[in-house]
Amino acid sequence: MFLARLPMTMNGVMMTLYIVTGLGRGYGAAGLVGAGVTLGMALGAPLLGRCFDRYGLRPVVALCGIGTTAFWIAAPHLPYEVLAAVAVPAGMLSVPAGSLARQVLAVLVPASERRAAYSLDTISIEATFMIGPAAGIAAMTSFSPTWTLTALGVLFGGTAFLIWLVDPPIRDAPEPGVTGVRPPLRSWLTGPLVATLLIAAGTLFVLVGTELATLAALRSHGDIGVTGLVIAVMCAASILGGIVHGAVRRSLPQGVLMLLLALLVVPVGLADQPWWLLMLVLIPTNVLCAPTLAATTETVSRIAPPQVRGEAMGLQDASTRLGLALGSPVVGFAIDHSSPAWGFAAAGLGGLVIASAGLLRRRVPEPAAEPAPALAER
Repeated sequence: MFLARLPMTMNGVMMTLYIVTGLGRGYGAAGLVGAGVTLGMALGAPLLGRCFDRYGLRPVVALCGIGTTAFWIAAPHLPYEVLAAVAVPAGMLSVPAGSLARQVLAVLVPASERRAAYSLDTISIEATFMIGPAAGIAAMTSFSPTWTLTALGVLFGGTAFLIWLVDPPIRDAPEPGVTGVRPPLRSWLTGPLVATLLIAAGTLFVLVGTELATLAALRSHGDIGVTGLVIAVMCAASILGGIVHGAVRRSLPQGVLMLLLALLVVPVGLADQPWWLLMLVLIPTNVLCAPTLAATTETVSRIAPPQVRGEAMGLQDASTRLGLALGSPVVGFAIDHSSPAWGFAAAGLGGLVIASAGLLRRRVPEPAAEPAPALAER
């Protein structure tokens, strides 16, 4: 799954560079295609998760692998208008490596050890983001766009083939009292699960907003050259948090982790220069990044019935992508109409609003006839 996620972290920056430099379009046009792919991924994740539940891994991965490979191989030969038109369906056919990895871990790892497993998975995600975008930029600046995007398509197809070949388990062995009948949506998409999905969306809103505000702050003070170092330290802090979260016997609830993550980023703009001070004050909030994401995944794996776990993991994937899609324009608007310092405040407060909606939704009483197998402490 680490290999499967690498091309996914490259494709955004590579498509942007191709549209801007290869097709001579602006960043807005590139952003439109990127938003279409992200929207397609968000729409496709729960649908593909449901297909995983119904048809198994291999047919779905084969279809997605073929579709994604064809799109990226054809991309450098298509005019911009066609790229924009097929962005959403191409995103829908992307192999959902994130939700698929979480679904496999839910089967392979006992419930008592899932905190450590999901923390390790989140650490793996951070590692791909430290490698993927930089590798994509290096490839686009060193080779021709046609060759680079074709190679990316081959990489997508190769990793999909590896997943198909390994065929990891995505379904639990039959449990006592659990039938293969698919439970109704209302019986499992309850308050606790909706709260968890909103917390996941709020977390990604905070993270993408923080990254955007960091870039804006560094650029405004002429320190754009140290961006790579600052982002690397942010990722390292998240990895450290993930290690601690996975190692402890009992961690903080997901709601508390989310509140701390958001609150700690609000005042960061007060110390946005010099650059090394900004880097230091960003460490506490980033330490909570991996633990918060791992905690939401752990909760989804426990709440969702085994028969619909793929769809539930897909809904979580869609929630995080919607958080990403909302965070960039909202925080960008705040920066454009004020300053980068207010961008940090907008990232934290916006995440709090989304997460608070989830926590309030959780307090709505559930029907007594359908008790939810959720964690009492969460």
